[in-house]
Amino acid sequence: MHHEIRDLTIIGGGPTGLFALFYAGMRGASAQILDALPEAGGQLAALYPEKDIFDVAGFPKVPAKDLVRALREQAGQFGAPMHFSQRVTGLAEEDGHFVLDTDTDRFPTRAVLVAAGIGAFSPRRLPQPAAEPWYGRGIHDVVTDPEHYRGRRVVIIGGGDSAFDWGTQLLGRAKSVTIVHRSDRFRAHDATVSQFRAAVDAGQAALYTFHELQDLVAPEGSGAFTHLVLRDVKGKSTRQLEADVVLPMLGFVSDMSAFASWGLTIEKDEIVVNSRMETGRAGIYAAGDVVTYPGKLKLIATGFGDAATAVNQAVHWVYPEKKVNPGHSSNMALFGAKDE
Repeated sequence: MHHEIRDLTIIGGGPTGLFALFYAGMRGASAQILDALPEAGGQLAALYPEKDIFDVAGFPKVPAKDLVRALREQAGQFGAPMHFSQRVTGLAEEDGHFVLDTDTDRFPTRAVLVAAGIGAFSPRRLPQPAAEPWYGRGIHDVVTDPEHYRGRRVVIIGGGDSAFDWGTQLLGRAKSVTIVHRSDRFRAHDATVSQFRAAVDAGQAALYTFHELQDLVAPEGSGAFTHLVLRDVKGKSTRQLEADVVLPMLGFVSDMSAFASWGLTIEKDEIVVNSRMETGRAGIYAAGDVVTYPGKLKLIATGFGDAATAVNQAVHWVYPEKKVNPGHSSNMALFGAKDE
């Protein structure tokens, strides 16, 4: 499908991209979002929707999913489209504007803002061949609603933040929660590990270190597994564990290859920008965790600032008659302000 041309196309629907979409509408520019994920929110939605965030201005604390909901509502004021499950595969210039290609569509645009976080990312899959047929049928590598697992026997495989965050989040919801990890060294925050260990000590959860998945056991013709076979990586013995759900939390694979041929300067999978969020190629800007510049902090808060700077510069580049500095939103007729 070939879409209508927009002033600005934002690659990435995380917090930085969503705020950029709002800001473009505030500046009177037509805009849209392209994102490889199936929903808005980026890592907040895909990796830790239930986790509280404490360092966003105006919120003493806010669950990640609620922040995404508020950002999406803010961005939606101007009716700009958001296109999901659209992985950008190429960039071309035609008739004085850019065209972004995805696996299925073409999106013409006058300017581009890359707000892709760590790039297109996908969860690492379990390496055991026995696991592959069960993806989507008991094995789920993205958790969106913890209530889906209420009353179920959940086994989480992994030793990082996501594993222990979801392990603690599902306590009290799931019938049982077990974490399985290949070693006794974890990449998760000590406080979360301690919280889960306390639940283990209280008989509310289980933790198997030096174990890995070997097989899944299902009654013939049932279409669902009932047990996992775990292998002790040190003793080489096996044990069976009752389970209804497996949640692999093995991290994710990030992909910046889509931007490699765009003529941008990329260092350590980050796009180098100047103080105007310019990438070095006219008409292409970048913001948020995907960028690097002296003093850059990878925070949601600074991503919002990056987005405002990038959008103001992009709007001025597309419409030179429009000032870079938009003034204060409280003085804008767009939001109901009237001249004295």
